[in-house]
Amino acid sequence: MDAFKIIEIKQSVFEDNNQQAALLREDLKRNKTFLLNLMSSPGSGKTAVLLRTIGLLKDEMHIGIMEADIDSAVDAEKIAATGVKTIQLHTGGMCHLDAEMTRQGLTEIGAADLEFVVLENIGNLVCPAEFDTGSVKNAMILSVPEGDDKPLKYPLMFSICDVILINKIDAMSVFDFDMQAAKERIKKLNPDVQIFLVSAKTGEGFEAWADWIRTEVRKWNKNE
Repeated sequence: MDAFKIIEIKQSVFEDNNQQAALLREDLKRNKTFLLNLMSSPGSGKTAVLLRTIGLLKDEMHIGIMEADIDSAVDAEKIAATGVKTIQLHTGGMCHLDAEMTRQGLTEIGAADLEFVVLENIGNLVCPAEFDTGSVKNAMILSVPEGDDKPLKYPLMFSICDVILINKIDAMSVFDFDMQAAKERIKKLNPDVQIFLVSAKTGEGFEAWADWIRTEVRKWNKNE
């Protein structure tokens, strides 16, 4: 008989987080608050995408943005200038947010009074994909300069998302980005994912993205 017990820490951490995430979604459902977890690599344009999105929706619904960063408040300052409720979350060096961190942020921002909340997650394609934040939907941004091979390198991230925005399409002529290959690689990993081609610089494609948000928020609020 072994003289000690072996505990799989990682599995235990994930199981506990998944339980907390499920409870958080139940609370969001009761409060009729739609939480979107937005992920991407650094520099993909998360904040620029949010600014465009806010501009299209802020007169239609009560919006809150939770900016998560290891340090600084640069992005939160940009978002706050739009007039929507904004808070900055510092992770103390951690490369992701989990369900409990997300709950703390929702409490601080007063999510019960908001219809649509976005968590702008830490910029990387590894850790955020592993932790359920309790969000209603997951979205990620793949920018053209990053290359069309990202789904091959980070399959989990592309697998767990409900929506993928391919951003910076205005730069297609500058970069060697094969759009058809990117779509095929994404769909092979995640056949049901919705893909929107957008440019945060020009605004191209954002009306379709905003329509998706409108539809999903409406469905969530009607408990469909």
